[in-house]
Amino acid sequence: MAGQAQPARDWLLFVVLLVDAVVLAILELFFLPLRLGVIEFPVTALLAAVTMPWLVARAADVSRRAMVAGAPLWVWLLAVAVIGVAGPGGDAVLLADWRSVLLLAAGVLPAAVVLGRVAARAGADRR
Repeated sequence: MAGQAQPARDWLLFVVLLVDAVVLAILELFFLPLRLGVIEFPVTALLAAVTMPWLVARAADVSRRAMVAGAPLWVWLLAVAVIGVAGPGGDAVLLADWRSVLLLAAGVLPAAVVLGRVAARAGADRR
């Protein structure tokens, strides 16, 4: 019975990670226009650059399969796309400017690097 509790707890953690990805996508989109003092710099891009690789790494602790480890990234991208294009009241939150590109790059690129490392380790484990 104790052996089954650990996988159930791991999958509960996985669901929490997916919910976190959606919540972070919403927060990062809505606070994207914020400024750092007088400088026009989207602070939420930094948040995405830190949190997305962490979420992918934690999901890789649950399973090293690429679809499981990368699920927070896929969910974040889907949430950014859906909420960014058809936001609250049909308003576009993800605008066609450099801040949106920076948010997407800061969220995707570091997470993709971590996902690549997970896939490489999983491939090495299979050999």
